Amino acid sequence: MKNQSKKSPYQTIWRWHFYAGLIFAPFLFILAVTGSIYLFKPQIEGVLYNQYYDVQPQGDKIAPAEQIEEVEKLHPDATVTSYRPGESADRSSEVGISTEEGSSTVFIDPYTGKSLGELKADDRIMDKIEEIHGELMAGTLGDRIVELAACWAVVLIVTGLFLWFPRKKDKLSGVLFPRFNKGKKIFRRDLHAVPAFWITAGMLFLILTGLPWSGFWGTNFQNAVTNSGAGYPPSIWTGSAPQSEVKTKEIAEVPWGAENLDVPKSALEGYTPLSINDVVDIANSQDIDPSYTVYIPQDPTGVYTLSAFPARAQDELTIHIDQYSGAILADYRYDHYGPVGKAVALGITLHKGTQFGIFNQILSLLICLGIILVVVSGFYLWLKRKPKHEMGAPNGPSIWRFRAFLAVMIALGIIFPLVGLSLIVVWLLDWLIIRRLPKVKEFLGAA
Repeated sequence: MKNQSKKSPYQTIWRWHFYAGLIFAPFLFILAVTGSIYLFKPQIEGVLYNQYYDVQPQGDKIAPAEQIEEVEKLHPDATVTSYRPGESADRSSEVGISTEEGSSTVFIDPYTGKSLGELKADDRIMDKIEEIHGELMAGTLGDRIVELAACWAVVLIVTGLFLWFPRKKDKLSGVLFPRFNKGKKIFRRDLHAVPAFWITAGMLFLILTGLPWSGFWGTNFQNAVTNSGAGYPPSIWTGSAPQSEVKTKEIAEVPWGAENLDVPKSALEGYTPLSINDVVDIANSQDIDPSYTVYIPQDPTGVYTLSAFPARAQDELTIHIDQYSGAILADYRYDHYGPVGKAVALGITLHKGTQFGIFNQILSLLICLGIILVVVSGFYLWLKRKPKHEMGAPNGPSIWRFRAFLAVMIALGIIFPLVGLSLIVVWLLDWLIIRRLPKVKEFLGAA
């Protein structure tokens, strides 16, 4: 980098890229590994839990109410919270229960009514993988760290593209493909930079489609989407939209677009509630995806909620049903979503690898493997380049000298508030500590 002008932003941008990578690359590695595994959740769970899932079709299925009665005999002190009929003839039914020990799912053979076994929510392996992927199994703190790492990955991409951009436009080697005949030093650099370029679009897509799930940015984004228009389309409601303080995500697992949907109330309190058989009949008459789940009301004014978020975003739906009259109070499907809601729904199914089946899974897996390669090669590159007893961070002029780069960082800080907050923290550390401690400044280099 000797040819770079002292006033060039190259060294400064490289320095920001270096520290962002050193701090957040380990988290990106974890996200890529767990994401690679979670992509194949259907296949993995199909093998792990085939004794719970698979049944032998033999005549007609018994009524859902009888299946639930069997569960109540096995767990007399439990509260039944949900019922899932199963999406095919050879698939078991699932009955969700809640006890003092937590929540569980009891699997029922719908032809015999016998229990096939049960799984506690805490025992599902893929749920653990999802928990690591989403919050590092560290609750809110882990969620914020993951969100911060994802947002800073955007900074890595922006700064990395600047560093990758070819200065000699007639050369493709080292830009689109690695240089194998320029020595180990050049090859190590290309092994990091070239794959990073090829996966940039896919990596950015996975980041942006994963952020709607995050606890801070995702929640605020979701609230903004919900509150930005005139509310939900009138066509989803029978009568006036409810004035409710209860959101659908508080009573059921529903698609992202329906999580903030207001929950209506059943109007005929005191009458005899519908049986689960009637609710399933209503569901089967509504042309919905067979993978739906029925969430059972837990109080006299509650509603039955039908929820389906299957492989394809276009098949998502959320339906609220009066528990006494059977009236459909709200019918909210993908076609009702606004443009942003549709984009997020499609992004989520693409992110999870379900929208286009095995092709989607393989493509997303290649992106995840590419991220792993870039992280490992970047760490290896650092170990080989750094001087002994030093961090090896490139020196460079202050970021304040380069308005364009500073404007980009400020823009990213506004779009991603946690990035903005962390930028302020870094600046304060630099101004209050690093610049005031000569030894530290000498060790880390000028900011």
